[in-house]
Amino acid sequence: MHKIVLFVEDFAHKEFLAALLLRLANEYEVAVHLDWRNVRRGHGAVVDELKQFLRDLQRGRDGLPDLVVVATDANCKGLVERLRQITAATDKVAVQTVCAVPDPHIERWLLVDSAAFKSVFGRGCNAPDQKCERARYKKMLIDAIRSSGVTPNLGGIEFAGDIVAAMDLDRAAAADDSLRHVIEELRGIFQAWRT
Repeated sequence: MHKIVLFVEDFAHKEFLAALLLRLANEYEVAVHLDWRNVRRGHGAVVDELKQFLRDLQRGRDGLPDLVVVATDANCKGLVERLRQITAATDKVAVQTVCAVPDPHIERWLLVDSAAFKSVFGRGCNAPDQKCERARYKKMLIDAIRSSGVTPNLGGIEFAGDIVAAMDLDRAAAADDSLRHVIEELRGIFQAWRT
């Protein structure tokens, strides 16, 4: 069983990544254990807790996982800047790490595959643009779900597992560079674990 330790900014990242990782584990026939370390309080808390975890690894206080996944929105800071902040913390420890940084927000990833959206809600969604406005994609996700006749109770994030399960990962990756980066990295890791 491969241990994956995850540091995520919030519940939306947790739901999306849990669905994606479990889907890939099933597709590659690899057993995984997901160990969640942070699912609230935003980017700063993710980086702080990640640094503490890595210090504990260096001191031998925690077992070395097979993979660390760090997820935080780019939040208009840009993908490159967020990746720089994360790798500045992780490059000191020899642990395989994947940075899952939606640019600009995680809700956009749930909107990039209209066919998957349609299979879940019976109606597709408009392809999201790529603008940096706070809460833009949360509203787009809620509006798209409501237009299908469904009322989201948790901002639509409660459907992340269904949407990810229905996604054509190649189509979704082609629609969003930040998602492509994560899918390609994870596929490579799962393929290596399989062999």
